[in-house]
Amino acid sequence: MKHVAILGWGVDTQDIVPWLKRQGDRVSVLDEKEKPFGDLTKYDILVRSPGVYRYRPEILEAEKAGVVVTSKTKIFFDICPGKIIGVTGTKGKGTTSSLIFEILKSAGKDVYLAGNIGHGMFGFVDKLGLDSWVVLELSSLQLIDLTKSPHIGVLLMTTVDHLDWHKDQNEYVQAKSNLLRFQGPGDFAVVNKDYVQCRKMAQGWLGKKIWISGKDWKGVLRIRGNHHRENMAAAAAVAKIIGIKRPSVTQVAREFRGLEHRLEEVANIDGVTYFDDSISTVPETTIAAIKSFTEPVILIAGGSEKGSDFTVLGQEIAEAKSVKAVILVGLMASRIKQAIEAAGGRVKLLEGAKDMAEIVAQAREVAKRGDVVVLSPAAASFDMFTSYKDRGDQFKQQVKALQE
Repeated sequence: MKHVAILGWGVDTQDIVPWLKRQGDRVSVLDEKEKPFGDLTKYDILVRSPGVYRYRPEILEAEKAGVVVTSKTKIFFDICPGKIIGVTGTKGKGTTSSLIFEILKSAGKDVYLAGNIGHGMFGFVDKLGLDSWVVLELSSLQLIDLTKSPHIGVLLMTTVDHLDWHKDQNEYVQAKSNLLRFQGPGDFAVVNKDYVQCRKMAQGWLGKKIWISGKDWKGVLRIRGNHHRENMAAAAAVAKIIGIKRPSVTQVAREFRGLEHRLEEVANIDGVTYFDDSISTVPETTIAAIKSFTEPVILIAGGSEKGSDFTVLGQEIAEAKSVKAVILVGLMASRIKQAIEAAGGRVKLLEGAKDMAEIVAQAREVAKRGDVVVLSPAAASFDMFTSYKDRGDQFKQQVKALQE
């Protein structure tokens, strides 16, 4: 029997506790929201949750004393009898993972979806067999100490993110690289060639490289946004590797409505359509959201610090003919405003909203029939909301209240 400490208590770690107990382990759950971790050298194994930084001093001290440091993701890679499809990237990994899952499911495969997308992988681990497929959405927080790679790895647009967690950009990129770093010649690496960082990261990997581009998917796609063609192209490439026929792929492309908080259509009220893209926490994805519309756009942007540079976003807003107004919110409001003004933007700027009710009220006041209101903040949520989900949920609640 081993004494296992779970570092951090949340959605990601809850499902592994029953599994560990079935292995005969003694489990202690350490939650910093209640009290500090304290001395970690007294445990045999530390299971780190993604939110806990891998190289914290107390973790390194325990490791030096002989304590095994692992994570739920690492344990799953060790015990999974089926084939794993891992998907990462700065953005797009949730949608792409879901597309792959839906395609495999439509083709009759024994397939499961888990990882950063919010589903626990240890909830179904006992159902897996040699013919099972597991699609994992993996963030850099999960990948930072991974030492095994999936049979099929998908690397999407990779720029920079989570600089509030990683010590620098290089550590972030190196963590992402772990998805494909340990592949062998019999594995596959699906890589988006449209991004310089992705091409750089692909150098030296042993997996067979399958290069994809957003231009590769020319078929019908139900979800909004040209950037989703990159996601669909990646999913189609995975399907081809597995041997799934085209009809299953095109059917999913026609029917897939997208994920919650990812350019999710909320409602059409008095001819104005409202979209929730709260998952957008970096400028690159907000730019992609803007480019998804030809209609006049009222953009809601701003939030808490995440180490982003808003220069290019400011230029996009200034130059985009579609952007009619920007509602600036949160701690990043002034920096986004400065970026827009520095780029010569003459778009209408609204400020001062203190909560989501006021934000939506401002949007309704400026929006006219035929316009779209898009919550795509380009920043984290923690100044005004508990999470991007909370931000998106409050937006949807306030929009739907307009119908009452």
